[in-house]
Amino acid sequence: MNIIIQSTLKTLQKTQVLLDHLSNSQLCDATVSPYYSSIGCHIRHILDFYDCIFNVDHDDQVDLTARSRNKAVESDCSYAQDYLASIVGKLNVVTFDINDTVLVTDDLGLGKTQIPYTYGSLLAQANSHTIHHYAIINYIFDSLGIVINDSEFGYNPTTPKQVSAE
Repeated sequence: MNIIIQSTLKTLQKTQVLLDHLSNSQLCDATVSPYYSSIGCHIRHILDFYDCIFNVDHDDQVDLTARSRNKAVESDCSYAQDYLASIVGKLNVVTFDINDTVLVTDDLGLGKTQIPYTYGSLLAQANSHTIHHYAIINYIFDSLGIVINDSEFGYNPTTPKQVSAE
């Protein structure tokens, strides 16, 4: 299996751990300022990004602006776990070549644009995007007093580790 897919699966495994330990009320709690977004909102957004990758059309185009935005994922841990399992299942049996080109539609702030990617670069972006949202979720955890036992959650693998002074 390709290292990009392996890394993506390892990153997404953290979503399963979260969903196994959160209640539905914690998942949809949107009381944390300044954005008032919930953990579920971020998980849904992460999974929607991957879902778009697997909704490639017959012209090898992916539209990252055409996310499903299923609100049930934001408030029901079981539903979110099913969505995650679907994405992980698709990653485990990908049929595209990681080096093949795909035309990606995205909105970078000035309207939709199309950008040529390889599937590998698109999955690498999705993986980094996931870690970025994990960092935001970590802030929400802190504000809600939710503790997880994963010192790497929300940190990019290239982030320098703090060295304790002893």
